[in-house]
Amino acid sequence: MSGYGEVPPGVDPTVPSVARMYDYYLGGKDNYESDRIAAEKVIELGRQAGADVKGTALSNRAFLVRAVRTLAEAGIRQFLDIGTGLPTQENVHEVALRHAPDSRIVYVDNDPTVLAHARALLADDRQTTVVQGDLTDPESILGDAVLQERIDFGEPVAVIFCAILHFIPDDEAAANAVARFRQEMCSGSHLVLSHLFPGQVAEEMVTEFGRIYHRTATGSITVRSLKQIREFFTGTELLPPGLVPVEAWRHGDGLREDYVPDYRTPSCLGGIGRVP
Repeated sequence: MSGYGEVPPGVDPTVPSVARMYDYYLGGKDNYESDRIAAEKVIELGRQAGADVKGTALSNRAFLVRAVRTLAEAGIRQFLDIGTGLPTQENVHEVALRHAPDSRIVYVDNDPTVLAHARALLADDRQTTVVQGDLTDPESILGDAVLQERIDFGEPVAVIFCAILHFIPDDEAAANAVARFRQEMCSGSHLVLSHLFPGQVAEEMVTEFGRIYHRTATGSITVRSLKQIREFFTGTELLPPGLVPVEAWRHGDGLREDYVPDYRTPSCLGGIGRVP
């Protein structure tokens, strides 16, 4: 693993981390052998199911970049990225500050590896900070003094849940977490969200996929139906083209007017909801 002279405190390199596995999917180097072994098992399982795991991870990252650029160009100047994962190229703060230099960005994560890496990266960045927080305890995040200093919920804010909610196994807890942040978001704010979607993959494949992630530090992964993912956007108005596979969200010159998403294959669905 590169990026550290030694293992960060609180990190067990023998236990796979979902953040480091995701880093591996993206072609990064901040991962251990345990992460690579687990990630390769997921990649092979995805191949058997007709899914390109690495391609989906890269598409999800590209969706996040396009979403942040879209919102920065639309006037959003506050970005709260929850479950940010390991920093890679085109981080939220890099994209936001490139298009809107007066933006303020707060990253939230509870993974010791992510926190160590992000704090080192952002040590000299006055407009971006990282705080420790657990998505299943939204009050602790909202009550964080650093976050309260940086984010004014009385002004429009982009709250980002990009490929993070599927690591919360309890459907009610996941829904309540998003709803709690939605309560704080004023008119003109936006919810950016992406989530794993099983398509028509056989149940046994989904179960085996879950077994691999059960051995990670996070301990689980949960795919949800189209209806369940759409319900996360309750109280918002989905921007065109709606909730679609991440690779299709405002990619290139956009979608044809007659575009119909293919919900048969496993993918990652993404969208942006505007608070009216």
